[in-house]
Amino acid sequence: MAGEAGGGKAALECCLEQYVTVHSIRYLPEPVLRRKAKRVPGAPQRDSKLQQLIDDMIESMDAARGVGLAAPQIGVSLRVIVIGIPDEEPFALINPEIVKVAGERQVDEGCLSVPGYHAEMVRHRLVVAKGLDREGKKVRIKARDTLLAQALEHEIDHINGTLYIDHLDSLDELQKVEPGEGISREATPR
Repeated sequence: MAGEAGGGKAALECCLEQYVTVHSIRYLPEPVLRRKAKRVPGAPQRDSKLQQLIDDMIESMDAARGVGLAAPQIGVSLRVIVIGIPDEEPFALINPEIVKVAGERQVDEGCLSVPGYHAEMVRHRLVVAKGLDREGKKVRIKARDTLLAQALEHEIDHINGTLYIDHLDSLDELQKVEPGEGISREATPR
């Protein structure tokens, strides 16, 4: 019996792991999308609620087939973003900021918070961002001419209350996504 009790405890601990939650994406004109998000204080690695938020954001991003997600997009006004480039491990950045940009390039961009539309727009060729990873370590990310560069700009815009449509000269530049057309996950942040 003693052996069974020990095995039962291990089985119970296995089943008590935290579950992630898929959150609904917030759409325009939701006010949280237009506010500058608050900085995350303290040590992220010791904050179980922040760690759960990051897990939930990654799960929500994947469920929505997005390339990135900012906390305000699920109604949380904190400076946290997650990015999941296809075929790479998703990661989080806490209190991220762009420290350097250079050059320009045309990209096709869409957004989970502005569903059904996309537009050709200008983003930077080189993007250097810094922040904290989920363990609280300082990180610096340099991306050039990649989906990662575009996603960093797009998601950091979100935590500053800016959407990709704000970079357009006119909303007439928006193109409707036709049924069945979709936007390639590999081609644009959402």
